[in-house]
Amino acid sequence: MPIHYSIIDLELTHPFKISRRPTDFLRQAITVEIDGGIGAATPTHFYGETVDTVQEAFEIFNPIIDQFKDLDAIQSVMSKLDDTLNGNYAAKSAIDLALHDRLAKRLGIPLFKLWGVDPSQTLHTSFTIGIDEPEQMQHKVAQAKNFPILKVKLGTEHDLKIISKIRDITNKPIYVDANTAWSPKEAICKIEQLESFNVALIEQPTQAKDLLGLKFIRENSKLPIFADESVNRSNGIPRLAGIVDGINIKLSKCGGLLEAIRMIHVARSHNLQIMIGCMIENSISITAAAHLTPLADFADLDGNLLVSNDPYSGVTVDRGKLVLPDQPGIGIVKQQS
Repeated sequence: MPIHYSIIDLELTHPFKISRRPTDFLRQAITVEIDGGIGAATPTHFYGETVDTVQEAFEIFNPIIDQFKDLDAIQSVMSKLDDTLNGNYAAKSAIDLALHDRLAKRLGIPLFKLWGVDPSQTLHTSFTIGIDEPEQMQHKVAQAKNFPILKVKLGTEHDLKIISKIRDITNKPIYVDANTAWSPKEAICKIEQLESFNVALIEQPTQAKDLLGLKFIRENSKLPIFADESVNRSNGIPRLAGIVDGINIKLSKCGGLLEAIRMIHVARSHNLQIMIGCMIENSISITAAAHLTPLADFADLDGNLLVSNDPYSGVTVDRGKLVLPDQPGIGIVKQQS
């Protein structure tokens, strides 16, 4: 059963910048179709993937998938892909989503019913404010008035000014994401100052591989510390126990829904909290991830809301709360052009 795929240029509603990356005006996503199942992923350079590497992976995966008589055996398919090619998790995620969408459609049920989760227990998603001039970030916050939680990107010399400016216009809870920008000592100093600004948690304050730095920050900070870039698969979770308070799980980072569920179980067994997060993506990936949120503690699933030309619709947001579609499969619909 061949993989059919297309590349989509996602145009951003606002220029989007984080600490380790220049401003984005455009992101590229890959959408796949396998026997009626739809999946998607957004590759990122940080994890060594581009649309070119994803296409190359698909060429390798195509004959392997074609050998399977039963594509409902998603575990076997994904294990074979893992054995065939290391990494390439965005490519694998797109295939994993397509296979899950196909299976749930064949069963005639929404994706969340495969896991027996309660769709009424979805979470409120945060809305992300990318790095910009403090006054411009203040303007973006005002535009996000319907969202009860903000995620604010930091990692500049103006970090405290940014938070102070935001606090001038709202007292909503804030998730701060430094995207590896701070040194451990700098992080402790900044977090101490952020404590008085109703900040709920700090995500990835220091370099991804600096686990001792993360541990040092957590031991000297009152705010919860979450790992994002420091963990992408379930086998990396045990080493984070006692080092951070929680982890951020992203489908394009971990390889899809199957691995994401595995990560949830492993994280729970190590008393770690869970955020379901995203890249800037279209509604296929975001909707698939939203089906997992009843199993998590926090959600940051606004990647599709930062896109002005999303070709699909799926999960919706009601005053910040994620509302799952009840159609069979992931529940996405192609927008009328």
